[in-house]
Amino acid sequence: MNEEENKEKRVQQFLDMNRSNFTGRLKVYIGMSAGVGKTYRMLQEAHSLLLNGKNIKVGYVETHGRKETEALVAGLPVIPRREVFYKGKKLDELDVQAILLLHPEVVIVDELAHSNIPGSKNEKRWQDVMDILESGIDVITAVNIQHIESINKDVKEITGVEVKERIPDKILQIADEVVNIDLTADELITRLKEGKIYDHSKVQQALQNFFQPDRILQLRELALKEVAGQVERKVDYQITARQTTFRHERFLACISSNHEIAQRIIRKTARLASYYNSQWFVLYVQTARESNDNISLAAQRHLINNFKNATELGAEVIRKKNENVAHAIIETTEEKNITTICIGKPHLSLFQIILRTGVFNQLLKTLSKNNVDIIILS
Repeated sequence: MNEEENKEKRVQQFLDMNRSNFTGRLKVYIGMSAGVGKTYRMLQEAHSLLLNGKNIKVGYVETHGRKETEALVAGLPVIPRREVFYKGKKLDELDVQAILLLHPEVVIVDELAHSNIPGSKNEKRWQDVMDILESGIDVITAVNIQHIESINKDVKEITGVEVKERIPDKILQIADEVVNIDLTADELITRLKEGKIYDHSKVQQALQNFFQPDRILQLRELALKEVAGQVERKVDYQITARQTTFRHERFLACISSNHEIAQRIIRKTARLASYYNSQWFVLYVQTARESNDNISLAAQRHLINNFKNATELGAEVIRKKNENVAHAIIETTEEKNITTICIGKPHLSLFQIILRTGVFNQLLKTLSKNNVDIIILS
């Protein structure tokens, strides 16, 4: 097994973990953008815990030179960062081993979506946090809404920028508490103009790009919906499920080698699975028309990337060779006890497909008989 396969296996192991696998508790502060006060609030909580006799350490905090935030670091026990030389530069990283050795009750770890320096044990900081939780240490962390994997495309449409550093939705699902740090657009822009977010020399550029009122409003809506969804899921699965017979959803996203359509199906199914806090699968049925000999190398690379993306979003990827796609879907639905199938919009109208394709009609009858829903995604 090569290094890349090892990494993918480790990512999948993290994503397969349930809340019960961890003895440490996870609290996530989430916000619509930089500057809303996530780090500030974490440090305030750290001081409160320290006053109450908790053994708390600051593992990693990024103040971005903000004076108010820097002032709050004073008086807190800080674990020195791990110094690493990379491409001739000295860089600082979270020292996971030091945290595990000191084993505080609680540790503050900022910048959850951060990518570690190549050569680190874990590729991403969220994976470091999983290691810390597994050792029995509570973690308080922070992330911006634009770093959530399944809404990455929504963020790009709002801001025009594709965020490269992302965390799987699963991280929020296993969190014991998700807290939204909310400000109005006017309050955030005022903080920006006062130099409380960026240096004064960068304020005008920020106002013309990211910090536009309509963009902030849309990001704020995403953050509020995400946290509201997390609360609703906890109510459903911790309270309602104990009192009623509850149908646990299991989603199946059916994709082809068409990169853009497959990406949309994967992301939308991931959002549905995240909402229902449910297990989900991605099915790719390879027909002779989509064999490696018949599709381009670029299409093959896109397909592999889609499999990887689905895995990072928490799906189990299933690959089958079959000339009859509908039969493969029926087979997988029965094998995995699927409750909802998600497919892309057909090229022909659904009515025409039912009339012209007996197999598709058989698929619909089988799904109906087994109480399986089918969602056609745009």
